[in-house]
Amino acid sequence: MNASTRYIAPTGLDPLMNRVFNWLPKLGISVAGSRLLAVRGRKSGEWRTTMVNLLVDETGTRYLVAPRGHTQWVRNLRVAGEGELRLGRKAEAFTATEIADADKVPVLRVYLEKWGWEVNRFFEGVTKDATDAELAAIAPGFPVFRLA
Repeated sequence: MNASTRYIAPTGLDPLMNRVFNWLPKLGISVAGSRLLAVRGRKSGEWRTTMVNLLVDETGTRYLVAPRGHTQWVRNLRVAGEGELRLGRKAEAFTATEIADADKVPVLRVYLEKWGWEVNRFFEGVTKDATDAELAAIAPGFPVFRLA
């Protein structure tokens, strides 16, 4: 697996836990900033949903990071270019721009500071304390989108 195809599929209890945790934002419950991401399928055009961690940096810029790599939601968002963040009955439309690998280092660091406890297993030993060079080395395997 190379960085452009890196994808860590759910295993073990992950599929069950994902289904359970996807209900929380539907009920209006946000865990550490989580939202239900809704994006139109690139082939079907139907809404597809999954829980994501919405990252808001110190400037108020919002990002979505894909810790499992080039997932279906990433592929759909690349094609659609827009989606919705849902929490309970509220749905906020957004447009997304994928950011270049060179610009991901500070975003990945903040993401790991906030959600490392949840996603460290997907980062292959790289933590919030990694050097910029270490984060830059893994950046191609972790799609990041800036939301507007």
